[in-house]
Amino acid sequence: MTDAIRQQRKIRPTRRSVSGVYIFKGRLPVPYESTLERDFLIRSEFSPNVLKIVSQPVCLPFTGDNGRAYTYTPDFLVLQKPDSGLKPLLIEVKPRHQWRLHWRRWSPKWKSAIRYAKNQGWLFRIQDETRIRDAVFANIQWLTIYKRMRFNEQESRGVIHAVARTEPITAERLINDLHVNQAHLWHLLATRRLDCDLTRPLDPLTQFRTLPDIGEPVHE
Repeated sequence: MTDAIRQQRKIRPTRRSVSGVYIFKGRLPVPYESTLERDFLIRSEFSPNVLKIVSQPVCLPFTGDNGRAYTYTPDFLVLQKPDSGLKPLLIEVKPRHQWRLHWRRWSPKWKSAIRYAKNQGWLFRIQDETRIRDAVFANIQWLTIYKRMRFNEQESRGVIHAVARTEPITAERLINDLHVNQAHLWHLLATRRLDCDLTRPLDPLTQFRTLPDIGEPVHE
């Protein structure tokens, strides 16, 4: 059912915000209409469980406090890998100061989204900068330069299989004992061929582990 969901509202450029299209996982164009929405896509892309994101996925009817009928279109639908055990997420991206200021006025449309998501077997979530631009996002930004680098594929597979044999294994041990190039190690993390706890600082004590699609190169 979720495969049939398509974008319901076209995003048009405005003077008040930055809009554009983000190429999600190097394949899927996902429109956004603010830098916060763009950063949400960047952060979500790094999750190994996120399969696909649909922009402006559904138009939901709701009744405002004034008794009038309106429609509400959440920003994104995040589809998770079937074997992850995670439910799809219906997402509203809003700066923290905005949703706090307008909570009462916006509550009817968000209640409509909560009901709709529950009926579909989904979850509805509001994401602001405190949840998007966090320590994970800072690490993702730091890794950007390594994502653009290129390394020998045979050597990459060798590093991945070395991690698989001893995981979890620290960056320090990979670099000092197994003589792995440090930049190569961060590149494999940036391209999601290796994984670690991104909520922690990336340093010599970072513990690396493999992902289910071990050895498969990322094509950008």
